Amino acid sequence: MNALDQVPPDFRFALETLRKARVRAELRLDEIPTPARLAPFAVALGAEVVVAGGLPGSVHGPAAAALAPAAGSDDVELATGRFILLHDPEGSAVWDGEFRIVTYIRAQLEPDMGNDEMLGSVAWTWLVEALDNHAAEYRSAGGTATRVLSESFGSLADRPGTIDIELRASWTPAGRDITAHLEAWSDMVCTFAGLPPLPDGVTALPRRR
Repeated sequence: MNALDQVPPDFRFALETLRKARVRAELRLDEIPTPARLAPFAVALGAEVVVAGGLPGSVHGPAAAALAPAAGSDDVELATGRFILLHDPEGSAVWDGEFRIVTYIRAQLEPDMGNDEMLGSVAWTWLVEALDNHAAEYRSAGGTATRVLSESFGSLADRPGTIDIELRASWTPAGRDITAHLEAWSDMVCTFAGLPPLPDGVTALPRRR
């Protein structure tokens, strides 16, 4: 018996639907090691929103502000994220189902925007509206938005302070088809990075560095 024979059919089906997802060209998506002991079966994807130095014409607004000082340089990373699909054939009362999606997204903001009291609400709204825009049915969603302040001292004192926004969230997909969920999440990572266009009804964060 090979390893694939030990994978439940529902999880194999879900993996196939992930391969069908279509994401933006700026999003680099790769399989990464799965955190241990989260579920009997799991797969993890890591994402980076990277734009080549030189201000491509498709980038404007927040992303353009971020790239302007780096025109002509190497690739610029605007946001990072992780997408983890968990599966327990026995089901989980905590998940309210047999599957659970766990995600993480991080992007840097202008330091003077980090104290915006609505920042966390905006980040959560992006998740909800991205799932709705892709008709990705779900339940039992929850998450936290965190502002991370970084300051440098000593020999690094010349470095400017930075503020990052982090969103950690999870939800239970309504079925085994995860395609729309991954596409919604990938669009949300690009939104965090400040890349247009934004779907109808999605609120833009204050401009990024």
